[in-house]
Amino acid sequence: MGNKRDLLLCLLVLMVAMDGAIASHKWRPFNRSCFPPGFIFGAGSAAYQIEGAALEDGKGPSVWDILVRQHPERIVDRSTGDVAVDFYHRYKEDIMLMKKIGLDSFRFSISWTRILPKGKLSGGVNPLGVQFYSNLIDDLLANGLKPFVTLLHFDHPQALEDEYGGFSSPKFVDDFVDYADFCFKTFGDRVKHWVTMNEPNGWSLGFGQGLPPSSTRPYILAHHFLLSHAAAVNLYRKKYQASQKGKIGITLVTTWFEPKFDTTAGRKAASRARDFLFGWFMDPIIYGEYPKSMQPLVGNRLPKFTEAESKLLKGSIDFLGANYYTTNYAENGPSNTPFLPTDARVNLTTEKNGVPIGTTTDVSWLFNYPKGLRDLLLYLKKKYNNTTIYITENGVAEANNASLTVKEALKDSTRIRYLGGHLKEGVNIKGCYMWAFLDDFEWNSGYTLRFGFTYIDYKNNLRRYLKYSAYWFKKFLLN
Repeated sequence: MGNKRDLLLCLLVLMVAMDGAIASHKWRPFNRSCFPPGFIFGAGSAAYQIEGAALEDGKGPSVWDILVRQHPERIVDRSTGDVAVDFYHRYKEDIMLMKKIGLDSFRFSISWTRILPKGKLSGGVNPLGVQFYSNLIDDLLANGLKPFVTLLHFDHPQALEDEYGGFSSPKFVDDFVDYADFCFKTFGDRVKHWVTMNEPNGWSLGFGQGLPPSSTRPYILAHHFLLSHAAAVNLYRKKYQASQKGKIGITLVTTWFEPKFDTTAGRKAASRARDFLFGWFMDPIIYGEYPKSMQPLVGNRLPKFTEAESKLLKGSIDFLGANYYTTNYAENGPSNTPFLPTDARVNLTTEKNGVPIGTTTDVSWLFNYPKGLRDLLLYLKKKYNNTTIYITENGVAEANNASLTVKEALKDSTRIRYLGGHLKEGVNIKGCYMWAFLDDFEWNSGYTLRFGFTYIDYKNNLRRYLKYSAYWFKKFLLN
């Protein structure tokens, strides 16, 4: 989703939060020279959203391969990711486009079932899947692009779901660690940035799964995600980090919440919303326990960590990947949204006195509010010990308007507008990954939304065209 101005806004916001920001009284051109040396600019993707080849070369079924077949009604256009945008066969072409823009890095995920079709090492390794990712990593590096790799981006093996309910069971921990171990061993000589999992806080709440509400399931799933993450990080640090010299972290949904009204109750509601969305994971990861605000509200439905588990979790990231798109207003009241557990007792809105919180976009829930990113980064810095942060997703979508010509569709001014910012605050940010490099299968929205820098012509052999925002970004990166 997004445009030239949106992209500019996001980058300005980042600059606000960085050391060495431009003095407010002095103008200088805005380009990558405004950011510290070594700051990474990239774009992101996820395996199921772009790869296709769902039934090829020995890949096993993931939960998304099955969901789109058994419940087509959950996808707006009843589409699937069977072909997606065919990155599996066209990745070399796409890497050339990344190089043309001048990106430093490409964030992608590994499809667990392309490596281990049955989900377990004991079920056998798929050599063609291993070769695909090895070739992809080699080609990225050969073209000056750093691979930034996510191990799990929503698509865990259906075989594990069938056997024991996937991450609803503690058995998931061992299988995830075995899979992670294989990836570290096989690709870690070339991959220096690992993400254990993408948005497990959102996944625990059932984003996109069409599941009925539950007062217990989100907390159980989150608990197993956290234990899986901590175990994988512990293994990496003990077995691989010293020799491979990489870093490992986690990526979370980090929607920002503002008090709807500046009252004590309003400020407490916004604080609870933050705790119940990302503090739910960050407090255990940094401090070894769930947020204190959650404990009395959830009661005995909130699982307990053993002393050993708490110790394993505490400090279990080298960096946080923050996925920021928008901001909501928060106020006291019965929870009215699937984006927070009902126990938070927070009512979320996107307007106050009839005025939207930010500029509207083609996505009903996404409002252009750059200040939210700045406030989020400052909050994370203060609350979580100035943890190193990568913005791992940030972008805006436009509707897939079939009436536009390709030439018209490339003029994505909304995306250019989306990125922006202000002042220096010294947040420890190391890079920013725009979402997304390619238009893709956007989960429950199917192909009805376009988030990419690169336009995909779905009617004509998935032909690629760089949008205006891609050329704007190229100029920015070239200074």
